[in-house]
Amino acid sequence: MTENKNFYTKSAFFGMGLGALFGALLGAVTGALSSSWGGIQFGAVAGIILGALTGALTGALAAQTSGTTGGVSIGAYTGMAFGAIFGGILGGFVPDSFRAGVASLNILILQVMTQGRFETAMLLSFLLSVVATIVGAWVGGRNLKAREISTPGN
Repeated sequence: MTENKNFYTKSAFFGMGLGALFGALLGAVTGALSSSWGGIQFGAVAGIILGALTGALTGALAAQTSGTTGGVSIGAYTGMAFGAIFGGILGGFVPDSFRAGVASLNILILQVMTQGRFETAMLLSFLLSVVATIVGAWVGGRNLKAREISTPGN
């Protein structure tokens, strides 16, 4: 039991680090749509926070679904599904005041992506799905244990 707990803990911490890294990158790129340094900084910080949370949960979930035999594909699909659902749920809780602040920047692409709750939820769902897919694939591949395959004649 302790070995299993360590397995999930290591996967969650590894996923948290990866999620924070890729969340920061994706958040900064998304923040760059605002054409301001403040937007890039806010996007990077939000990406670190949401990426670390998503990465930790995805790492533990990918360790559960793929174990030591599932590999990269199982981890990636786990992360893809989890990130989309988790991002959609979180996106529904984005306050109207934040969306109004983004709309006040008068940047067409940002106005379209944050026009309503549904659009904001889909944006966050997509972004967290990307991060969780990366984390899930990496954790699933990292946890994969090599197997000895016997060949006929040996």
